[in-house]
Amino acid sequence: MFIKRNNTMTKELSLPDERASVQTFWAITFSILTAIGAQIEIPNQPVPYTLQTFFVLLAGALLGKRSGSASMGLYLILGAIGIPVFTGGAFGLSRILGPTGGYLLSFPIAAFVVGYLVKLRREFWWIMVSTVIGSFIIFTIGTIQLNIVYVHNWVNSIQAGFLIFSWWDGVKIIGVSTIAHHYFRKVNQP
Repeated sequence: MFIKRNNTMTKELSLPDERASVQTFWAITFSILTAIGAQIEIPNQPVPYTLQTFFVLLAGALLGKRSGSASMGLYLILGAIGIPVFTGGAFGLSRILGPTGGYLLSFPIAAFVVGYLVKLRREFWWIMVSTVIGSFIIFTIGTIQLNIVYVHNWVNSIQAGFLIFSWWDGVKIIGVSTIAHHYFRKVNQP
């Protein structure tokens, strides 16, 4: 990079990007938080109630599209290689390819979309709309895989994999929107 000083061009030293290391730290942190959220479970068949999606949406809102998505990609990689980060301490590709795998596979997509949308506007209502869209992505992809792999009945799949979580995700959406909005107001980001 060059900067202009007294009508002459001078090469500026390139220092390591401190922001990249901070983003990496937070991406790893949100992967861990998502793993913890998976262990906070209310049993329900075939899909339990957990706090995973709370951290997926929050990662997208606070970290942005790239780092939020990367944190959820890391979460999936950790589970795929055998670290017990999924619900009930589960791990492995069989969980990702199984009945609830669609929810897991949607996490990076949802975090990316939420991060993209929240960057456009930081008002509370817009953050809430963004997280509703993120939740819709998670439950749509999750319900599709649930139907294909396990239920084989669209009405039952939508009821058991989507509608049953409406109230629970409404609470998480309000929580994520409140935290993100408060954070943006506190740091006064545009």
